[in-house]
Parts: sequence; structure tokens; C-alpha cells
Amino acid sequence: MLDQITPLILTRNEGANIGRTLERLSWARDIVVVDSFSTDDTVEIIGGFPHARVYQRVFDAHTKQWNFGLKETGITSEWVLALDADYILTPEFVDELKLLEPDPVNGYRAKFIYCINGRRLRSGVYPDVTVLYRHAAARYIQDGHTQRVAIEGRVEPLSSPILHDDRKPLSRWFESQQRYTPMEAIKLLATNRDELIWIDRIRRWRVVAPVGVLFYCLFMRGGILDGWPGFYYAFQRMMAELILSLHLLENDVKGISQRDAEAPGKAESSRQKARAAKTRSTKLHEAARNKSP
Repeated sequence: MLDQITPLILTRNEGANIGRTLERLSWARDIVVVDSFSTDDTVEIIGGFPHARVYQRVFDAHTKQWNFGLKETGITSEWVLALDADYILTPEFVDELKLLEPDPVNGYRAKFIYCINGRRLRSGVYPDVTVLYRHAAARYIQDGHTQRVAIEGRVEPLSSPILHDDRKPLSRWFESQQRYTPMEAIKLLATNRDELIWIDRIRRWRVVAPVGVLFYCLFMRGGILDGWPGFYYAFQRMMAELILSLHLLENDVKGISQRDAEAPGKAESSRQKARAAKTRSTKLHEAARNKSP
């Protein structure tokens, strides 16, 4: 099965991660990287892996980058393994790929183990992602601040995990939150409550999610036993939810301000209508008196 798979990776200033990711792809005959004109040493590092081909494209949206990688880079294999630059394949995962008998499956979901600087966390919260799919059956669509792949046909889970181990500096994490959180807030506000999953319904409550995720990661998921990496992760998750709550509250505050600004005009309009109605009533009474014998 491995010889039927082409790994596809997106990068933008991923020098801290991309080398470790590519080292776990030594089995691949062809690797495609779509780079958003990195300004660090990302492209130089990729150049050290002879089976990796780099295509540079100005970033406009994740969906367009992924769809470009799928359709415009000459991938000829039946299967594509879509990876973020901080996804590290485990030996167990590669062994599972070797033994796959995919018919009649068109895609596979992977679970993840979250890491902080290589330390595996028991408290990590990361959703399953469809990472392996038939080339001809896939396309990417926008989903809030990120993207998801739409697969025509059956999708099955894989049993072996992938490591999520992002070692970029904290400043890049804050940059990502500033860029993507407003889009997530728009999605939450625009979606009917009944269509949201339970965690997104909690986020709509504004004040609950930041405190709730801290308690969940540290105590319910056992993050307190992960030491400082566990606290680092829990605080990071709390901060992400807090930034999202601030964007939701900003929308609320702007709505209140707009209503307050419109209120005087509406009140004046009501007074004008009342005066006009009173004037019409007076004229009717006068007309009635004039007609009386």
C-alpha cells in the first residue's frame, strides 16, 4: 500500500517542524510540499530530501492551497496522505498503512497524540482528522477558520496515532489565534444553534468555555500529571477560548451600542407619529363639529 501513497504537506515558515516530519516519510517515493513563500529555512530544509517536490503559491485560503496541491502538482498516485507540517508519523502508523486493504473504503481518519516539545500529553485535545484518501474522491471545503476534506464514499478510522508536535515559538501561536479566531467567531454566530456540536454550543455561552477547558485539561484529562508541559498546554487552550469569547463579546457590545445609537432616532420617530396622529384626530373632531346643525 505504501507505494500507492503520496504525502501532501502545506508549509509557511515551518523550519522548526518540517525536517522531523519528512524524516518519517522516507518510505514515500514522491512527496509534494505546497509552500506559501516561507521566509525562514523551510525550503532549504526540504531541499535536503530528494523525494520532496516544492511548489510555491501565495497563500489566500487553506482550501485553495490544499486543492491546488491535489489538482495542480502532478500527483499520480491513487492515494494521498495529507499532513500538516507538525504531524509526525509513528512507526505503528506506518506499519498500519502497509497492511491496509482499502476496498471499498475511500478515506481513513487518524487520531492524534498531542505533544509539547516532544513530550506526549495525556491531556491533549485534538480531533480525529481524515488524512488518507483516494485522490479522485477528495476535495477541500472551508469550515470556520480552517478547512476539511470532503470524501465521496466510506471513511474508516485508523487504530494507530499520529503525533502533533508543533515547535514553533509562542509568538507564532498568538499570530495564528489573531488571524483565525475572528473567522471561528463568525462561524459560531452564523450557525443555527441546533446545528452546532456540543462544544460549540458551550462556546456560544461566552464565559463558560475558557474556565471549563482549563479544568477539563488539568483535572478531567489528567494534565496536572503531565508536569509543566501539561500546564503550558492547558493555559494555551484556555487562552484560545478566551480570545474566542472576547470576539463573541465584541459582537455583543457592538450590537448594544448600535441599538443605543438607533434608540433616540426611533424615539423621535415615535413622537412624530404620535403628534401626527393627534393632529389628524383634532382635525376630524373639528370637521365633525362643523357639520353639526
